[in-house]
Amino acid sequence: MDLHQIKEIAIRAGALLMEIYDSSYEVKTKEDQSPVTKADLTSNAFIIKELKKLYPNILILSEETKDDLNRLRHELLFIIDPLDGTKEFIKHNGNFTVNIAFVHRQRSILGVVHAPALKKTYYALKGLGAYEDNEDALNRCISVTDKLTDLNLVGSASHRSLEDEKLVEENALQIKTYKQLGSALKGCMVASGEADVYYRFGKTGEWDTAAMQIIVEEAGGIFREINGKPMIYNRFNPFNEKGFFAVNRKENIWTVPSVKI
Repeated sequence: MDLHQIKEIAIRAGALLMEIYDSSYEVKTKEDQSPVTKADLTSNAFIIKELKKLYPNILILSEETKDDLNRLRHELLFIIDPLDGTKEFIKHNGNFTVNIAFVHRQRSILGVVHAPALKKTYYALKGLGAYEDNEDALNRCISVTDKLTDLNLVGSASHRSLEDEKLVEENALQIKTYKQLGSALKGCMVASGEADVYYRFGKTGEWDTAAMQIIVEEAGGIFREINGKPMIYNRFNPFNEKGFFAVNRKENIWTVPSVKI
C-alpha cells in the first residue's frame, strides 16, 4: 500500500472541496438528518474513482455511498469520509477534513487526514510512526505529550452531550483548556501534542475514526471505544455506537480507569 499515493488522493480531494467552499451550493438533509452538500458528493466520487484505479480489487466503505456488505468477506478495505465535518464546512470555519483509511483484518493500518482550509495533512502507516505536513514543514514526526495535569481537552463542536459536560466537571482539576471543534482534527491534535485528551460520546461512523485512530496510535497515543475495548472495523454495523476516546497516557483514561492496555 503506497502511503504517498493515498496522501495525494486526499490532497486533490481537498482541492475540490476548496473550489466549492467559497461558492454557493445547496445543503440537503439525509435520512439521518445530517447535512450533505455538493462538496461531499464531489469529493466522494473523486476518491472512489482514484482508489479504484490503483486498487481495483479492494472494496470501499464510504459515508456517502450505499454499503456493500460483500466487504465482510474481505480482509482488506478502504474506509473514507470525503468530507468529515460537513457542518463546519457549511459554517465556513475551516475545521473539516478528508479522511482515508486502509484496514487489514479489521484493524486500521494506514490513515490520512487532510485539512485543506488549514493546509495541514496528518498521516501514518502501521509501524512507521505518525507525521504532519503543514505550511512550515513536511514529514514532521509527531507524538503525543506525556502530561497528566494542565491538560488540553478537545471535544465536538456540533455534538456536545450531557456525558461530555459531566466528564469535564468530574476532571476539572486536571483540565487547563477545553476547545470544541469539528472533524477528525481533534484526534490529530492529540497525536501532534496540540491537545492531550479527546472523548466522544454517542454514535459516529467507522469513516469518522479509522484514519485518525492509526495516526493517534502511531504517535504513541491510546485510541479505544469509550468502554475501553479495542476499536475494530469492517463490521456488519459500520456505526460506532459506544463512543470512543483518544488520550496521550493511560492515566488519562477517565471512563474505565482499570482498563488493560
